[in-house]
Amino acid sequence: MKFGPVPVDEAEGAVLAHATAAGERRLRKAHRLSGEDVAALKAAGISEVVVAVLAPDDLGEDAAAEKIALSMAHRNVETKPAATGRVNLHAETAGVFTVDAKMIDAINAVDPAITIATLAQHAPVEKGQMVATVKIIPFGVAASLVDAVAKICAGGEIFAVNAYRPVNVGVIQTTLPGVKQSVLDKTLRVTEARLARSGARLTAERRSPHDVTPVAEAASALARDNDMVVIFGASALADFADVIPAAIEKAGGKVIRAGMPVDPGNLLVLGTLDGKRVIGAPGCARSPKENGFDWVLDRLIAGLDVTARDIAGMGVGGLLMEIPSRPQPREPLPAPQSARSQPRVDIVLLAAGRSSRMGGPNKLLALFEGIARVAPDAAGAMIVLGDMPGVSSKDLNSLIDAFRRSGGRAVVRAAHLGKRGNPVLLPRALFAAVAHLEGDTGARHLVEAGGLDVIDVEIGQGASIDVDTREALEGAGGVLQD
Repeated sequence: MKFGPVPVDEAEGAVLAHATAAGERRLRKAHRLSGEDVAALKAAGISEVVVAVLAPDDLGEDAAAEKIALSMAHRNVETKPAATGRVNLHAETAGVFTVDAKMIDAINAVDPAITIATLAQHAPVEKGQMVATVKIIPFGVAASLVDAVAKICAGGEIFAVNAYRPVNVGVIQTTLPGVKQSVLDKTLRVTEARLARSGARLTAERRSPHDVTPVAEAASALARDNDMVVIFGASALADFADVIPAAIEKAGGKVIRAGMPVDPGNLLVLGTLDGKRVIGAPGCARSPKENGFDWVLDRLIAGLDVTARDIAGMGVGGLLMEIPSRPQPREPLPAPQSARSQPRVDIVLLAAGRSSRMGGPNKLLALFEGIARVAPDAAGAMIVLGDMPGVSSKDLNSLIDAFRRSGGRAVVRAAHLGKRGNPVLLPRALFAAVAHLEGDTGARHLVEAGGLDVIDVEIGQGASIDVDTREALEGAGGVLQD
């Protein structure tokens, strides 16, 4: 293939590199120029165009992408029609994606003109989701290169969506003095929702003392009637001979692996009992947020084996987003250096306006000393709306005092007559999640899903009064100044 400028008189049959206007006619990029197109270009006074001229043994971009895609062996994957040198492949069912990485690497090493990109190994996918794409970069590519790729694809299945199966799951929750029933109830709801996304079903629950014998008995009973057993321990795994792994073995099962290099999720236990899989869930599995438990659970429900070696290989990419509700977060707040020291609270003031007098970008986006975030040593950030005239400095201090009494770990919200309002004080444990919010989205769902303690502080009517209109401003006692 040759690429570059050519005289219009020599351009018939070539592929146009850039969209070009020929009088009232607009020729799109990658359009193959006809004799009529050449005449229109000449009539418009265009003497030269940038084109790709294919050699006799070249395949056009769409034909090359399509030939490569059709040479691939895969399961539960639909191949879409070629367009602009690309063929997309989509999941025909929900499940877990698996891919032969060596085969993908071999294809991408043939020539830079030919590329294939896929989802990550063992990524969970929904029906209809794109899982891979074949892209030809130039407008044409040598047929010999396409044949070389097709030969690699003949080596076996390149990728698949392993469909979720209708698995029945029994759950055991162990108890110790002081364990709240509300925590157990919430864990059950979270687990039901986690299973429902893959079509699995929670069929039975048993609550047992946190001791080897009763847990073993409960596991044996549930394994008889279910495809899988999940055990939530009232106390986290402290040793490889602790209650959950010991109970699996006492019941006649085998522990495949205790502990995994995924955080959150380090304290997972995986075993077998009567041919069924048993998972000792880490404490973070009580939260709906992604953790190592999801990685193992999804694969098992999709019918994939999970070995001790598989778990040992999960470390790269295994550092997931922190779950604020964990009893022992990765980076707890430093202990006060003195009796007088208190957790630091910074304030983020949300305001709006066009900043028209600045004659440029909105002044509210300006940086001072390069800092666009709260201080690194701040234990919390109070989110204050700029249009709430009823909130006083005394109210702000009340919220900060409540936050400090919680040890700097709770969410503190202003309230009026029991109804939540603003401002809201967020602990550092939520900062990373807040940083990923996009668009007009608040942190409410993070607060509700995070499992943190929430303290409502009554500050009066000011918690619910904001000024969005002239009428609201005048109603709050404000006066507009010309």
